[in-house]
Amino acid sequence: MIATIILVSTFLVLSLIHFSWALGSRKWHDEAIPKTEAGDWVIKPGKKDSLIVGLGLLFFGIFYLIKVEMIDFQLPEWAMDIASWLIPFIFLFRAIGDFKYVGFFKKITTTQFAKKDSQIYSPLCLTISIIGFIIELF
Repeated sequence: MIATIILVSTFLVLSLIHFSWALGSRKWHDEAIPKTEAGDWVIKPGKKDSLIVGLGLLFFGIFYLIKVEMIDFQLPEWAMDIASWLIPFIFLFRAIGDFKYVGFFKKITTTQFAKKDSQIYSPLCLTISIIGFIIELF
């Protein structure tokens, strides 16, 4: 139960950050986007992108509340099984990264994003993944 509360709380905070970006806030935005060594953004997410990611993170949190029956809502068992494994794998793949700009194995390590990614983002994604796998296995 504690693992689920930690995971749900993390998803809620992350979704709120993405919702704030969707509403126009720039707080923490620039340091959360990978950049080339020349300072160009690797991706250029817009407000809609932030909204979609925020909704996804919120739904991940709600999923775990359903999984531990803190929310009484029935999803098909096949959907529960797939999501129970898919969510942790998404975050594991994010932690591993693209081998250039993102993740533990990135080659570009000198940018502001790369430093934050090594210190915060990739470890957080790995932690989310591990907690998700623990919840599924136990």
